[in-house]
Amino acid sequence: MKIRRFFAKTMHEALNEVKAELGGDAVIMSNKKVADGVEIVAAYDNEPVKKPAEKFDASIAIPSLKKPTGNGTPTLSEIIGDSGADSLKELLEKQGAGSAITEPESTTYSKRAAPGKVEPAPAMASASTVPPEQEAQAHAVKPTASAGLQNGDKAIQSIQEELRSLRNVLQFQVGGLLKQEQRRGHPLQSYLVDRLEAMGVCSELAEDVVSYAPESANEREAWLFILKLLANRLKTTRNDILTQSGVMAFMGPTGTGKTTTIAKLAAQYAKRYGADQVALVTIDSYRIAAFEQLATYGKIIGCSVKKAANAQELSDVLYQFRNKRLVLIDTAGFGQRDTRLIKQLDTLNETSCANIKMYMVLQANTQRHVMEHTLRIYNKMPVQGCIFTKIDECFSLGEAISVAIQERLPVAYLTDGQKVPEDIKIADAKYIVSLAAKLYKKYELPHTAKQKTVHSAVAV
Repeated sequence: MKIRRFFAKTMHEALNEVKAELGGDAVIMSNKKVADGVEIVAAYDNEPVKKPAEKFDASIAIPSLKKPTGNGTPTLSEIIGDSGADSLKELLEKQGAGSAITEPESTTYSKRAAPGKVEPAPAMASASTVPPEQEAQAHAVKPTASAGLQNGDKAIQSIQEELRSLRNVLQFQVGGLLKQEQRRGHPLQSYLVDRLEAMGVCSELAEDVVSYAPESANEREAWLFILKLLANRLKTTRNDILTQSGVMAFMGPTGTGKTTTIAKLAAQYAKRYGADQVALVTIDSYRIAAFEQLATYGKIIGCSVKKAANAQELSDVLYQFRNKRLVLIDTAGFGQRDTRLIKQLDTLNETSCANIKMYMVLQANTQRHVMEHTLRIYNKMPVQGCIFTKIDECFSLGEAISVAIQERLPVAYLTDGQKVPEDIKIADAKYIVSLAAKLYKKYELPHTAKQKTVHSAVAV
């Protein structure tokens, strides 16, 4: 089996190229989007498979099908035989032939003898009358025939599962061969991809970024280039919360630090514009002492604090704070599967204040798939940006960077501690990527060092 790659601007053009050069029997192993369009990996045999003759000798085919297994169902090898089959269709035809051959002849006879809607003429009826003994025997055969059909269906399902399993194994093996070939042909690029993945960056983003690295660059130059490219793709909000006025709501799962983050922002805003220009509101009526915690921060800062239980109360509170320059809304933290989350989102949507800006608060030390799922849950609301918390607890930042870039989510702030209001920083793309590289270097895993040695040896 040989493997070839095809590049085209569209998937339709790439498939036409595969069909034109390799024929309709080619197997599509993988496809993905690249910078200039799409890439398809196809596999084909060196020599065409010889198709079996359409007509075959029944005396040869029947014995192989009459060898039942322990449970009465022929296995895949028994159905295929020594010569094999080219497609699932031929396997199903052979299976159907086997079922027809092994079924007793009385089954067919009983079907012919079954009464129909049209009654025969008297003369014909007398000529084709079936004795009672044979009629009883025909009815007794019917359950056996239906059982044989059920066994045939199970055998077909078993064949389909085996074929799917074989296809998955083949795709895995071909993918491994392609990756090994790429590593041998482009050792530096493979090494850079591994470094980004060890830094926490997802494989799709890592491969895409590395593909833009100049081929003439050495290892250090290429590494600095892709870090700069990551920083260019990472968007930030440029401190728009503390420089603008309005109503801001902070959403996110439980335990992400929403209340503490709000207190930090309120304290910094009060220092700049005065405590009378900022107000705090909570719609968290589920967590114990949620209002008391926010009220304590408000007392320390010197700003007003209110609570609301529904959309109407929230509208009334926001009307009371209409003269405030900045109003920060604290929400309840729910898990992604909690049904109360929908009710809370409806509260924000149904309020009369239509200018509420939503910000997601995410833990930077959370798994990438968890953050992506969280964003999908909250996609009901128009999110302006996000705040990554608990930076001081991270061993890598690549997951957060991947989510922000792939979801096109601007980053507003970073928090790295519990101190109010000190432990909060304005998001800067270069700083975030640089910090991610430092964490990678500091907490480099043992397997990463081994990969580095292997790639260096290949490059030499």
